[in-house]
Amino acid sequence: MKPAILALAITAFVTGVLAASSGATGQPPHFQTGTRLVVVRATVRNGRGEIVTNLDRDAFAVYENGQRQPIEIFRRDDIPVSLGLLIDNSGSMRALRGKVEAAALALARASNPDDEMFVVNFNDKAQIDVPFTKDPFVLESGIRRADAIGGTAMRDAIELAQQYLAEHGTRDRKVLLVVTDGIDNASVATRELVERQADRRDTVIFAMGLFGDEQRGKHGRAELDELVERTGGLASYPASVDDIEPSAIEIARQIRRQYTIAYAPSNQALDGSYRSIRVTATGPGKLSVRTRAGYVATAQ
Repeated sequence: MKPAILALAITAFVTGVLAASSGATGQPPHFQTGTRLVVVRATVRNGRGEIVTNLDRDAFAVYENGQRQPIEIFRRDDIPVSLGLLIDNSGSMRALRGKVEAAALALARASNPDDEMFVVNFNDKAQIDVPFTKDPFVLESGIRRADAIGGTAMRDAIELAQQYLAEHGTRDRKVLLVVTDGIDNASVATRELVERQADRRDTVIFAMGLFGDEQRGKHGRAELDELVERTGGLASYPASVDDIEPSAIEIARQIRRQYTIAYAPSNQALDGSYRSIRVTATGPGKLSVRTRAGYVATAQ
């Protein structure tokens, strides 16, 4: 089953999701056998920047290529995720490594107990140091055993992590969190490749940028902001080392408070075209919605 476009032919999956959807909204879901659904994750904030978690299905509207689409599945509960922690292990991270390790473990503790997590440490090269686990002690040992040295191959790490998620992730929601203090200077993977991967997969990417130098921070933020915006995630930029752990806990809260929305596109063709997505929400005050920018309509 491809994560970006769900062919809901697996009866057990459909029955479970639709039953949960009905319970979350109090309304029986509408479903047609064989209908292709597209899944989006949405974070909603009010005018004060606070996360809004109590909206119902009727508050949302979904548009594909500018045309409104029927919402088939809606969930606002805390759904377990397959989560990858991508930690910059380049030489410049040496002074921050202890704080980052503590933040990663704080995020794990603040996550859903049913989440499964893996760890990718990256410098000049990216490698999976901890395969999927729910054991916090296994996670901690993998995070702490890396030595900070070398350059920054962030895009290679994202490419590796997305492939690993697609092959081994067992949760319906798939999330990556990238923690870095620098600009990519060692990757073979291009930004275009990473973006194409994001367009084809239902993976939400969050980021934490630890940029001390103003000029480096400007360039580093630009790449992270573009990446998270494209996938529907959010980026955090702690002002000091003491803010790293609270920022990680806040990211865990944001991940747990995303809405899950599935719609049946009026254009059901798998023609390889790119389809833009826009989600709006109405409620008290002015609301803003963050979700992925679009997807590629392909079965591959």
